[in-house]
Amino acid sequence: MSKTIQAIRGMNDCLPTETNIWQMVESVLRRVASNYGFAEIRMPIVESTALFKRSIGEVTDIVEKEMYTFDDRNGDSLTLRPEGTACCVRAGNQHGLLYNQEQRLWYMGPMFRHERPQKGRYRQFHQFGLEAFGIATPDIDAEIILLTSRLWRELGLNEFVTLELNSLGSNEERVNYRDALVEFLTAKQDLLDEDSKRRMHTNPLRVLDSKNPEVQKALEGAPKLADYFGQDSLEHFEGVCQRLDDAGIEYVINDKLVRGLDYYNRTVFEWVTDSLGSQGTVCAGGRYDGLVEQLGGKATPGVGFAIGIERLVLMLTSLEKVQNIRPQVDAYIIMLGEGADTKANALAEQWRDEVNEIRIQCHCGGGNMKKQMKRADKSGAQIAIIIGEDEIANQAVTIKYLRGQHEQQSMAFAEVPSLLSNIIKG
Repeated sequence: MSKTIQAIRGMNDCLPTETNIWQMVESVLRRVASNYGFAEIRMPIVESTALFKRSIGEVTDIVEKEMYTFDDRNGDSLTLRPEGTACCVRAGNQHGLLYNQEQRLWYMGPMFRHERPQKGRYRQFHQFGLEAFGIATPDIDAEIILLTSRLWRELGLNEFVTLELNSLGSNEERVNYRDALVEFLTAKQDLLDEDSKRRMHTNPLRVLDSKNPEVQKALEGAPKLADYFGQDSLEHFEGVCQRLDDAGIEYVINDKLVRGLDYYNRTVFEWVTDSLGSQGTVCAGGRYDGLVEQLGGKATPGVGFAIGIERLVLMLTSLEKVQNIRPQVDAYIIMLGEGADTKANALAEQWRDEVNEIRIQCHCGGGNMKKQMKRADKSGAQIAIIIGEDEIANQAVTIKYLRGQHEQQSMAFAEVPSLLSNIIKG
């Protein structure tokens, strides 16, 4: 007997028992993005490798170690997308969406990174991303953060997340700071771990967010990035903070918050939680004013964020926020006796026409009342609609409630749509 083929490590199936949670999360994400005037864009999963090398940076961990890259039959180097912002910018440049225009776009789908799989972090993972182009002022930075705050309220997670905020200044200010930081780290390199020593010469700002307590201790007295800001960067960050203060959004300024990708500048933010163990970031984003030009377009400011959907689902499940999610089936039709199956199917079609979004499952495969009731209960339906020879003769159905304490009742065929409508409304 041949060996059973398994899913690739770190690339997981989403089973029917889980997809209702995913559908609920995706529905909230779509609705809130639409509330703020953002439109959906869909990009391909496979892109030219050069797109990520130019945007993310060749010396980052993603490009060096984590990308799924291969040559196609024409010898072109292609990569499964590891993130969505560069893809969105590429699409905007290619189709003339960005220059001298304002665009508010969102996307959702799988991303790929060859990391060590662990709870909340997988090799195929799903992100919801949102990008705004053509607006250089701090009001859009603040509005995007307000949007994320609304997402947490809609999902019931607002009390479990904390907003961390920082500014990276302009590219020129960051270069000047980088030189001072490297000088400081060089003097402390005996106290750094191997990862920090490597990053010190490739991406020194990433040393600041090291999770190693000894490295953090060595960073005491390090130069502050904000000390290198000019007036424009200071005013931009103050503008973001003031708008969040006015809206009542609480935040923590974390001067060690940086981004793992090279293209960010000025505002950066993360929503973090202690509900996911070591994988504490559920949303990360910021401003990237130079990326559009870096990828071949005309200079266009941009700002956005990405949310890991697996982590949202994990939080909702672990915090028991998913009990009231609507099941896959609302009503289950049981058929007993001669002619019941054909009549039941016709009625089910009629009720689906009359009640938008109702989920009716008809029993298939025959069987006695006990077997069919067992299937009805397993489906998760609120009610079983029993149609037998007596019901057909009386132009009525028998309603048996499967959840809660309700008496069994008889109901005319024409009255059933009203009951189904009430079930949808909850």
